[in-house]
Amino acid sequence: MDSPHGAAVKAEDFGLKGPRGWAFRGVGIDAAPGSLIAVEGPSGSGRTCLLLALTGRMKPTWGHAEVGGHHLPKRMTAVRRITALGPVSGVNELDQALTVAEQLREGALLQRHYGAPVRAMFRPRAERRAAAEARIAAALEAAGLDLAALPKGERTSVRDLERLEAVRLSVAIALLGSPGLLALDDLDLKLSDTERVEAWDLLRSVAARGITVLAVCSEAPADAIVLRTTPKEPDAPDTPAAPAASDTPAVAESDADAEADAEADGGSGTGTKTGTKTDTKTDKDDTKGADDALAEAGRA
Repeated sequence: MDSPHGAAVKAEDFGLKGPRGWAFRGVGIDAAPGSLIAVEGPSGSGRTCLLLALTGRMKPTWGHAEVGGHHLPKRMTAVRRITALGPVSGVNELDQALTVAEQLREGALLQRHYGAPVRAMFRPRAERRAAAEARIAAALEAAGLDLAALPKGERTSVRDLERLEAVRLSVAIALLGSPGLLALDDLDLKLSDTERVEAWDLLRSVAARGITVLAVCSEAPADAIVLRTTPKEPDAPDTPAAPAASDTPAVAESDADAEADAEADGGSGTGTKTGTKTDTKTDKDDTKGADDALAEAGRA
């Protein structure tokens, strides 16, 4: 893998509102490159929407954010190029029908097709294959996944992987593109206490390499920068919250349908209310609807 340069993450009064209310709002953060960031909150509280918004895959509707020097929502395409997704349900899941080796080769192929310089496509086939194998080996090492320890080695089916092994595989595939920011959803889902410790140790090791890590979880470790999402209060006013510090809760809709509504709202084409003139042309180029944004997620 190339030496990555982590992406700084900044946000002020960042929010996303769908037809049925806020998915999240009032988010504030100022994290340096190589930070370990945890999005903590109960399931259905807008955590995934916040993760997708900060990685340029869902259009926010209030406030502003900056990832790696690229402003959201105007530069969503640029943010997608420097960020990579680990497992996100319904967006970037592993293919259960493939073997581990096939999944890795597919990830390397997609990275080469969408992320590599054009000149790399004209290298001799043997050279391209050797480069891909070296990149895969480096990514597996960084993710702590030993193929020899799997039941059938690299021929092990993805569906037969333990949950933590699947997380490691997803991280390895994401690292193939040398991203500035790595984002994972539901990190601690179905993990034992021991496995959760291992999972966070993995993400710390990735952050130590200079890559900024953003992980959704139910309980954040003490050393992480924490963004908290909480269920929206029934009587809460339908106005944007005041700018929040990184440890201040971001108010989010508790109904799981709000995330789908917010996703649909991502393609509305409305400008962001930041007090500045909206660049509608750039918005149109960068966001062609929620379907296009989520389809792009598979490429990062």
